[in-house]
Amino acid sequence: MGENQISSSLDRNLQVSYRTEGAIDRRRCEYVERKGLGHPDTICDRMMEAISHQLCREYLRRAGRVLHHNIDKGLLVAGAASPRLGGGVIDAPMRLIVGDRATAYFQGERIAVKEIVEATARAWFAQHLRYVQPEEHLVIQNELREGSAELTDIFQRPVMTANDTSAAVGYAPLSETEQLVLAVEHYLTSAAFHQRFPEAGEDVKVMAVRDGRRVQLTVAIAMVDRWLDSSRQYFQRKAEMQVDVAAFARQRLRSLEEVDLVINALDDPDRRMGGMYLTVLGTSAEAADGGQVGRGNRVHGLISLHRPMSTEAAAGKNPVSHVGKIYNLFCHHTAGKLVEGVEGLEAVTLWMCSQIGRPIDDPWSVAVELQLKPDAGRGDIEKAVRQRLEEELLAMPRFIEDVIAGRYPVC
Repeated sequence: MGENQISSSLDRNLQVSYRTEGAIDRRRCEYVERKGLGHPDTICDRMMEAISHQLCREYLRRAGRVLHHNIDKGLLVAGAASPRLGGGVIDAPMRLIVGDRATAYFQGERIAVKEIVEATARAWFAQHLRYVQPEEHLVIQNELREGSAELTDIFQRPVMTANDTSAAVGYAPLSETEQLVLAVEHYLTSAAFHQRFPEAGEDVKVMAVRDGRRVQLTVAIAMVDRWLDSSRQYFQRKAEMQVDVAAFARQRLRSLEEVDLVINALDDPDRRMGGMYLTVLGTSAEAADGGQVGRGNRVHGLISLHRPMSTEAAAGKNPVSHVGKIYNLFCHHTAGKLVEGVEGLEAVTLWMCSQIGRPIDDPWSVAVELQLKPDAGRGDIEKAVRQRLEEELLAMPRFIEDVIAGRYPVC
């Protein structure tokens, strides 16, 4: 679309409001969760997104454009394992079910969708879960089918249009609690942490409960049994981890005054094997817990219970037409640009709604809620916000290119 068209569309469809309640950091309480790299739900999201990226590369190579696909119906079925101190065994492999739609033929020639799915999945496990041997510990069940004629036709049109009527939301900035949760999870799954604590698996979950200026963190870490010879060693190493992670968290406090930390709260030294969170591979997916696309982190990497959230599963969705993916990423990205670029803004929440068949860069409706800094007046802020929104919508094609390239994580 042209600049004037977008401007006039925003004139009709943009709704601006102002928030008078205090910023999230100033509210009494806040709950924030993040499911870590090796959590079964995160595995599904990351896996389907990786498969989509590889398919996009092949489609661009073969057809010069991204063809119809949505790889967002993924299920990880837990296997069976017998963990024990000193090293247990895997009794049955995990099963990854990959579903929904993917174009498998272009101009009469076959595209190696099945091979791409399997190679990508095994490579992802090998790269990110260091104790998983994909050939031995993983079965892949490919259930991808061709898309419907009506939705596939969208990809033949000169202007890419929305494939769904869908609403999305994003906000900025992250609260201090949200930033802390992200930082702690990234630290727990980092190479540096694993070097100090090789018994720490990739399957972690961080839950923060903030009450005023005090934050309590409950962390789950799947412990790898081969590194632990006794229950005494398990609880000693866990105590050392707790000191280490608590020190890391306290170094990142700004306005928050106190942080308490508990690791593996279900542990009970009096219950012997049943009182320790032991795994063979460092993920509960080996035996205890399955995963599914869309049940984990939102596109900004968090589950923030005091924030507006979309229930749309973004992972694996087509990056050029599926507004459930594009608009959710775009809303968080653009809210951040508004806070950075418009003086006087303390926080922004941005909603966008598409209409199926409408151009991607011409949303059906846009709503923005602005929170001003305490000493700021409204002045020309609304005009500046509108101008910045227009600029970001004009840059939508470049944004989509970045999404295709995987520059915006979805979980």
